[in-house]
Amino acid sequence: MKWYKKTAIVLLVALVGIQFIPTARNQSDVVPATDFMMVNEVPKPINDKLQASCYDCHSNNTRYPWYSSIQPGAWFMEMHINNGKEELNFNEWGKYSNRKKTSKLKSIISQIRDDEMPIMSYRLIHKDAIFSEDEKKTVIEWVTKLKESL
Repeated sequence: MKWYKKTAIVLLVALVGIQFIPTARNQSDVVPATDFMMVNEVPKPINDKLQASCYDCHSNNTRYPWYSSIQPGAWFMEMHINNGKEELNFNEWGKYSNRKKTSKLKSIISQIRDDEMPIMSYRLIHKDAIFSEDEKKTVIEWVTKLKESL
């Protein structure tokens, strides 16, 4: 057998084998009292946009698509979710100090304004997560008012 056939077989066996390595699931049926939406009076359009654009990576409950069970994609998702929650977890919002909230709100404003969030890989697959110019303006204005009220 030629070397490239052996290599292909080894790669196929490895690809099948890694499917049996589990990843942690970021799912919860509970919306805590400390959740951003519970702590603040968030208008429905802003609530819906933040849920669609932010909550999968920045909360304790991710909506998993079909490809989330296929490795190595599941590892990639798990890494992004863990990094996202480490940076900002909307479910923990009520536990943050006002100083930390102000810092996070400034970051939310700049990252939405500069198209840094949601990340490109997320936007490629989740078209509903992309902010239109009007949505950006609306969310940024509301978040700015919230920041000023702290």
